[in-house]
Parts: sequence; structure tokens; C-alpha cells
Amino acid sequence: MQRMAARVFACLLASEDGALTSAQLSERLQASPAAISGAVRYLSQAGMISRQRDPGSRRERYLLHTDVWYTSFVHRDTLLSRWLTTLNTGADALGGNTPGGRRLAESAEFLAFLRKELGTLLERWHNSR
Repeated sequence: MQRMAARVFACLLASEDGALTSAQLSERLQASPAAISGAVRYLSQAGMISRQRDPGSRRERYLLHTDVWYTSFVHRDTLLSRWLTTLNTGADALGGNTPGGRRLAESAEFLAFLRKELGTLLERWHNSR
């Protein structure tokens, strides 16, 4: 995560209700509106925050999603799956007898393990709540 996006995310986490406007974020972080805009765009695309407009207002508030960490890691499964497919395809193309093929296969093996363990951990977390 980019530094400014991390700062915006931390600021939202620490805020009273988990929601702030661009102006509030800019003031609290002493950052330019452009920097805040780029950070909230990144966080929105990553599914970590959403934009909300109060009825009758033109100002947008940026708010954290409920259970943001759990949701973020659940979405990582899609990314891990894509990486796994790409690594396996590359390992097959290069062959297990080549150094590159072995590195790709080992990387795929690691990600498959991580994906399985992460799924188990997320399930345990969800059940514990």
C-alpha cells in the first residue's frame, strides 16, 4: 500500500465514526487535496473504503467498510488464485528441469499453501465472532 493511502486508512480507523470528508482528511494529515484524492481512489478500488454522500449535500464522506480486514483478506484469495495460475502456467512452459521452472513451481507451491492456510484462518476468525 502506498504511504499516503496507508495514512488515510489509519486516519479513518482512528476517527470517531470511521468516516471523514476529503477536507477533514487533508486537514488532519496536512496533505494536499490531490494526495488525498489519489489515496482514497486507491483505497476505494481496493475495496477498503467507500464513498457516501449525505442527502442534500455535495460533499462525499469516505468510510471504512464493516469488518474491513476480513473482507480485504477474503478478496486476496482472487489475487492469489490468479498468481497461482500464472506461476503454474510458467512452470509448465519452462519445465521442471530448468532453474526458472523450478523457481516458478516452488513459488506456486508456496502460494497454494498460503491460500489454503489463509482460507482456514479466515474461516476460524469468522466462526469466532
